[in-house]
Amino acid sequence: MLRYILRRILLFIPTLIVISLITFFISINAPGDPVEIMLNRIESNESQHGQKFAEEKEYAELRHKLGFDLPLFYFSLTDATISDTLYRIPKSERRETLKRLSNEYGNWKNVSAYYISLQLAENNLSSLERNAGNSEQIKAARILANELYEEYDQKKINQSLSKLSNSVPDSVKNFLTQFRASFDKLVSEKNTYRKYIPVVHWYGFRNQYHHWLVNFLRGDFGISYQDKRPVNSVLYGAIGKTLGISLMSILLAYLIAIPLGVHSAIKKGTQEEKTITTTLFVLYSLPNFWIATMLVIFLCGGDYLSWFPAPGGPPIPDDAPLWYKFSEGAYRLILPLFCWTYGSLAFISRQMRGGILASITQDYIQTARAKGLDENKIIWKHAMKNSLLPVITLFASIFPLAISGSFVIETIFNIPGMGKLSLDALYARDYPVIFTVM
Repeated sequence: MLRYILRRILLFIPTLIVISLITFFISINAPGDPVEIMLNRIESNESQHGQKFAEEKEYAELRHKLGFDLPLFYFSLTDATISDTLYRIPKSERRETLKRLSNEYGNWKNVSAYYISLQLAENNLSSLERNAGNSEQIKAARILANELYEEYDQKKINQSLSKLSNSVPDSVKNFLTQFRASFDKLVSEKNTYRKYIPVVHWYGFRNQYHHWLVNFLRGDFGISYQDKRPVNSVLYGAIGKTLGISLMSILLAYLIAIPLGVHSAIKKGTQEEKTITTTLFVLYSLPNFWIATMLVIFLCGGDYLSWFPAPGGPPIPDDAPLWYKFSEGAYRLILPLFCWTYGSLAFISRQMRGGILASITQDYIQTARAKGLDENKIIWKHAMKNSLLPVITLFASIFPLAISGSFVIETIFNIPGMGKLSLDALYARDYPVIFTVM
């Protein structure tokens, strides 16, 4: 037994590591720039030089705070054309362009000089003062310069440079000349064989994955992109609501399904058993989002009955009496609990029915009957004990759902739980919240 436990624990560790690696690299490669999302701004080619400098400084500070200016992993396997400091470039699009240029021309030193000269040309264009005569000219030149940050094709770069030379003012033509010279040098000193040389760059423990994993194990799940709060504080309120409703649903499902399963086993083959089984499987086949929508339409006001409050109504006041909070909260949970519960009744009751049918054929049940014990006592006291084991083990598969919540039910009934939180995070690309829930 001890060896089995140790083996399972040892298997648990690499499983968690693999899951953490998959989670981390999916989040890193997810679309969108988390820093830009948190800053909540749209990049523009028309911002003034001082404003652009302030925005870049703010971007760099937030990127450093989030740890995005560190290498991704403990090491990287690349070819000899790629720099080991490429991760320091803030924008992912620019990093990809530099990577392609390095791979194409095989000389990182010249690629770096080309990138620096492009920055100088772009900065000088940004610092120019506009007037009625040069405004459109500077605007066109800045658009072309910004497009070059994401261009790696030689033919297209030459075309952009030709257009740029015709649109820049004379005061910055010397910077454009330096930029063209750096690109010509990059092309003339092309070295293709270096991309066939494998290189391993070792970064040590100061990397994004190590920091993410250590913080996660400590309970620090990062910062939400939506409201810039720590993720654990965002989840705190949601998980309480979801867990409370889910546990009530599980309890109701077991309290209803177990007696139904026992009754179905006792009445096997009768019309009563067929009616119970058919009803439960009909409920099981009905999608909960459809049932929830129908209940809201027909029972929550509008053109039909107003038996229950409509979703999204005013919250219960904090200063309301305790009994009112309890009764009103329970009243509002009737429909969500029903939609959360009815689908699991068929499965649990079927498992209970099978367990009872298997138990009543055992020798100890036959012995109890031979002794003349009451049939109800035989079923509920003796057969029930062994029949409950497979039903109890179902809790292991149900409990994760109790934590993660229901996207559909919580959204339809406007319950601020884990499911609705996850859906809102998906819409907002709030990846720290999404992967913490996962």
